[in-house]
Amino acid sequence: MKVTILGGGSGGAASAVELTLAGHEVCLWSRAAETLDPFRTAGGIAYDGVLGDGTVPVRLTNDMTIAIQGAEAAVVALPTYAHNAVARALSAAQWPEDRPVILNPGHTGGAMEFTTSYQRTGATAPPIAAFSTLTYVARKYSPKRVTISGHAKAVRMASLPRAEAAMVVGAALFSSAQPVADVLAADLANVNMVLHPPGAVLAAAWVEARDGDFSFYVDAMTPGVARVMRQLDDERRAVARSFGHDLPNLIAEMQRIGTVESNITDTNDFPAAIATGEANRHIKGPDSLCHRYYREDFGHGLLPFLELAAIAGVATPTAQSLFTLGAALSGNDYHKGGRTAEAMGIAGLNKEQLLQRVKN
Repeated sequence: MKVTILGGGSGGAASAVELTLAGHEVCLWSRAAETLDPFRTAGGIAYDGVLGDGTVPVRLTNDMTIAIQGAEAAVVALPTYAHNAVARALSAAQWPEDRPVILNPGHTGGAMEFTTSYQRTGATAPPIAAFSTLTYVARKYSPKRVTISGHAKAVRMASLPRAEAAMVVGAALFSSAQPVADVLAADLANVNMVLHPPGAVLAAAWVEARDGDFSFYVDAMTPGVARVMRQLDDERRAVARSFGHDLPNLIAEMQRIGTVESNITDTNDFPAAIATGEANRHIKGPDSLCHRYYREDFGHGLLPFLELAAIAGVATPTAQSLFTLGAALSGNDYHKGGRTAEAMGIAGLNKEQLLQRVKN
């Protein structure tokens, strides 16, 4: 299949490696020339980790119009705060309305925001499928190489009504993508929304003092942080139950993904389960309060979660407290450019109307 991957960071590079190794014809797009130039110089994307070691040749471009020529599907592998801009760019480049778009990841509210942003350009949105989380644990420790320390065993995938064609393509491209009932079941299984904000807030002094020189999932995974995380997770599951979805707790979900080891039997021991996960335990903390853990997991994680919780009528004091503190720490007004109910196209809906909107 001819696939365009949008995003030259670690997620996009890892997607390009996996899909190329699987025999697909890949074109990798990035807005910034400096992101792709190291790959151009090296003759492809160098990679190491769970997919092996080597270099894959990939067509590279910074021109969206060139990137989508002849493509049968697009994979958006970017931080979710880029979804609005990418939806508009795809529309401007006249992406065919029958060609599916896969959000890897979509996180919380991805399919709803992407569809809404696309439609607000005046164009018909293509079929869009969204994954609950990225299918990799990956980092670019050098500009020309991606280290893939984890590959998801299973992620939740869903689409809005009349976009089922994207689900078929998503499953064909990514073996770990497993369909669930509706986008709320996938959105509320966003593990990063629970995994990152407690440590990002409670270890903020370390972030600023050490410039990220600590292990986020070991050093910052203290019992107190874990207690806050567990309360946030309980709120997530309560909101999911209100919408008719009985989701497992964070540790069981991470075990399903593969970022918690399969031999962990006590899924209520958050510190031990998370700190011993091979895919994550060496990952450093955020190097500043501008890091993705703040920009993405608050404005495009906790914020849409709070919007869904309000529609569900479920109290979420821990999520609200973390969100307020995250905004104060980072100096950001996450409502500006964040994934609000308005951005997701669900402002003013009650619970029944939202359920009707998302049911296939």
